[in-house]
Amino acid sequence: MKEKLLVSACLLGENCKYNGGNNYSPDVERLRERFEIVPVCPEQLGGLSTPRVPSERVGERVLTRDGQDVTEAFRKGAERTLDIARTEGAVRAVLQVRSPSCGCGMIYDGTFSGALVPGKGVAAELLEKNGVKVYDSTRTGGLLDEEGAL
Repeated sequence: MKEKLLVSACLLGENCKYNGGNNYSPDVERLRERFEIVPVCPEQLGGLSTPRVPSERVGERVLTRDGQDVTEAFRKGAERTLDIARTEGAVRAVLQVRSPSCGCGMIYDGTFSGALVPGKGVAAELLEKNGVKVYDSTRTGGLLDEEGAL
């Protein structure tokens, strides 16, 4: 029986990215060899539409490029993502980099200029606070190792 792994749905080719596209990653797709993949899109789970106005995290808030506060939708999506992790028994997740919901390590700085700052997306932060190990989508190679560590 394979370990369950939460994965940002956009990395699997689902068109749930803010602009209606995806971030398909062949490296992430290869994780199916070792894991049972559980796709999630915290933004859609929070009730946001696709496509949608781009959002960035500004402290504890998440704002759209046109100034709308979408923090509650991001929090709801993060909570639903955590519920899925618990229901599925997933203790690890591979999430999309730089995202205001899924980013881990570096996220956009809230100015919509492309600048990055250290930080985590709302869902990544909640998952980690609840014991789910979050991996950056660009660093998945170690998950294919026998030890499963990066």
